[in-house]
Amino acid sequence: MAKEFVKEITSMEDDFAQWYTDVVTKAELIDYSSVRGSMIIRPYGYSLWENIKNELDFRIKETGHENVYMPLFIPESLLQKEKDHIEGFAPEVAWVTHGGSEELTERLVVRPTSEVLFCEHYKNIIHSYRDLPKLYNQWANVVRWEKTTRPFLRTLEFLWQEGHTCHATDEEALEETVKMLKVYADVCENILAIPVVQGQKTAKEKFAGAKLTYTIESLMHDGKALQTGTSHHLGDGFAKAFGIQYTDKDGQLQYVQQTSWGFTTRVVGAMIMVHGDDRGLVIPPKAAPIQVMIVPVAQHKAGVLDFAYDLKEKLSAVARVGIDASDKKPGWKFNEYEMKGIPVRLEVGPKDIEKGQVVLARRDTGEKIFVAINELEAKLSDLLEDIQRSLYEKAKRHREGKTNVALDLEEFKVLLEKETGFIKAMWCGDRTCEDKIKEETTATSRCIPFEQEKVGDKCVCCGKEADEMVLWAKAY
Repeated sequence: MAKEFVKEITSMEDDFAQWYTDVVTKAELIDYSSVRGSMIIRPYGYSLWENIKNELDFRIKETGHENVYMPLFIPESLLQKEKDHIEGFAPEVAWVTHGGSEELTERLVVRPTSEVLFCEHYKNIIHSYRDLPKLYNQWANVVRWEKTTRPFLRTLEFLWQEGHTCHATDEEALEETVKMLKVYADVCENILAIPVVQGQKTAKEKFAGAKLTYTIESLMHDGKALQTGTSHHLGDGFAKAFGIQYTDKDGQLQYVQQTSWGFTTRVVGAMIMVHGDDRGLVIPPKAAPIQVMIVPVAQHKAGVLDFAYDLKEKLSAVARVGIDASDKKPGWKFNEYEMKGIPVRLEVGPKDIEKGQVVLARRDTGEKIFVAINELEAKLSDLLEDIQRSLYEKAKRHREGKTNVALDLEEFKVLLEKETGFIKAMWCGDRTCEDKIKEETTATSRCIPFEQEKVGDKCVCCGKEADEMVLWAKAY
């Protein structure tokens, strides 16, 4: 029965895309809705997102930001105010043309992002330097009419937070942009155990209407990159379009400097593809809705269930604990919770109770550990910390093993054909070279890393002198 259960998940090496679909559905993270490209986030999937959200929300508030909520709909005239912005989002917007049976006099956009809504509001409430900075964030859903969709990674509607801030100076706005990128990196690395590369997007890849875009990039198991979070220095472009001005200390009118930054349910997909294996999900303990699942063995025998429930109450002080007291066979339960990625399974039966011990099974390695009851709380805390650390280190080794250096375009192509992954290569800064690389290899510039390495002297594409090292990859 156990082997048949696992066979329901396609092997990662046989078909990674199908493996991903199998995992998100069979682990009960999502279900498909009747609208193409939309997903129903089931309780287990949503509790996972809630844990990530809570960790990030705490950090956002800790850095002085306040949560607000903006409307779902944007008038077309409002969206049109920032030219680059509307051009960047036009192919993806969903339009509302009727209210009931009546055609609207002005079309409404279902928000793809909320810059213009915040700008409209900021114009009304910012007047003096004393009103700055304005540090706002909202948790919301947004809609982008994607052509190709995949659960969590790219859907018509997704959940996210979007921060929108106003500052007196360019320097303050830049500091904010980098600060929030580092907050995203902290959540990815310390909660989701996903190593990331921090850097700046090229002009071609930056956010529509932004002055600068910073990004964190991660590498999936199959060697493709995923943009895991972005932070944008908007400068004063939106402020000029919307007339957001303040009177400075000298009585002079100035335009505010703005930022925006976002982190989405896409990170759930990243976590799945970085840590998962052929048995299903592998969830880092800090993100896991249930960190320890207690499975009573021979639970029909006297005292076993009572003992298991006592354990649950005792261990709840150190971990998020679940218990499965259903009449399903233990083997079925073992496989189910392995597939759901629960970090630790605790097995206890009559013989264990007699010996004053339990069995702890690690999801990441499969190792089984016998632990005395009187040492259980301390051992469990240490084990969860070790699993968290081990998953991060394993993912980092995987990324490093799939990162190569290319000195010219032919070598670049050979590396990509041989094995997908990150490629470090020098770039002259010319958009023509960036376009040519994408056209001939389908790889894109992921970022110009903050931590620069001089891996050569010449541009990987044209051979001209180059000072910037860029990280390239095929991407989701």
